[in-house]
Amino acid sequence: MSHAALSTRFTELVGIRHPIVQTGMGWVATPQLAAATSAAGGLGILAAATMSYAELAAAIAAVRERTDAPFGVNMRADQADVGDRVDLLIREGVRVASFAMAPKQDLIKRLHDGGVLVMPSIGAKRHAEKVAAWGVDAVLVQGGEGGGHTGSVPTSLLLPQVVDAVGGELPVVAAGGYFDGRGLVAALAYGASGIAMGTRFLLTSDSPVPQAVKDLYLSKSVTDTVVTKQVDGVPHRVLLSDLVQQLEGASTPRRFTGAARNAMRFKKDSGTSWGEMVREGRAMRKTMELSWSQVLMAGNTPMLLRAAMVDGRVDLGVMASGQVVGVIDDLPSCAELIERIIAEADTVLERLTG
Repeated sequence: MSHAALSTRFTELVGIRHPIVQTGMGWVATPQLAAATSAAGGLGILAAATMSYAELAAAIAAVRERTDAPFGVNMRADQADVGDRVDLLIREGVRVASFAMAPKQDLIKRLHDGGVLVMPSIGAKRHAEKVAAWGVDAVLVQGGEGGGHTGSVPTSLLLPQVVDAVGGELPVVAAGGYFDGRGLVAALAYGASGIAMGTRFLLTSDSPVPQAVKDLYLSKSVTDTVVTKQVDGVPHRVLLSDLVQQLEGASTPRRFTGAARNAMRFKKDSGTSWGEMVREGRAMRKTMELSWSQVLMAGNTPMLLRAAMVDGRVDLGVMASGQVVGVIDDLPSCAELIERIIAEADTVLERLTG
């Protein structure tokens, strides 16, 4: 029996046993990983932003074949077919819809009407206040230590700001720098209702990432990541590599040429039409306040991540990673990882409470 503090507003809201979330990492959060996390009592989240509609439908079915536990789907609110995807989530009884960019109020209402909880990821106090006013069910707040798109404020400062702003209204899930039971207890002490982890779940035996890529991650220290804007035009924390250093030193025309080439590859692989890509680009420019050059650069991300995470080509791809990579040294299963975190959190809580 776990300590009472490990039963939180978030676990009760979602219907999971443990306050641990596996984030929707592109090309990494497959049905295999999401189902393993959910079956172990956490909340697994499918990464649907890089999937076609048909691939998403198949992925949801694949999770269902593996577990009947609640799980989530991460989507982009600006995708041209987001309405169809929302309808799919409702029909399939998906428990949580998560978003990197907050969906508009009409989309939130549509999901709520269908019984789906909404949890956007945010990186600033003002963003949390905004989505709370829109009626979301929970927020995932990521500090600057986290991998992928990230901000500059560390979790230890951002989390209490967000908890103070919206914690009375919404469960807050903390991300950025978490990997063990001590971190879970620390997040709960700040007022969070759980933690979310990306890099830690990427480095599990249930992760689909090629073993050679995992071995590279395991060899890194906490200083072996870098925040760069040269991947897709916005701050992105990745493993420092020769390719990233080349992107940092490349001329503007060369970067744009590479981005355009990757955008064409993504169009071909995803089956997205030029019209849909233009509409998505306009939406990204508006919602993320990007320049057109940054929108073009965004074509880099899916293919550069896929090159490493799917094809195992670390020389041709980028590898999103939190700084926490430097304190991870093994590849447990999701079940082993969650059991370990909860056991350690229990021990810490017992010690603190006497």
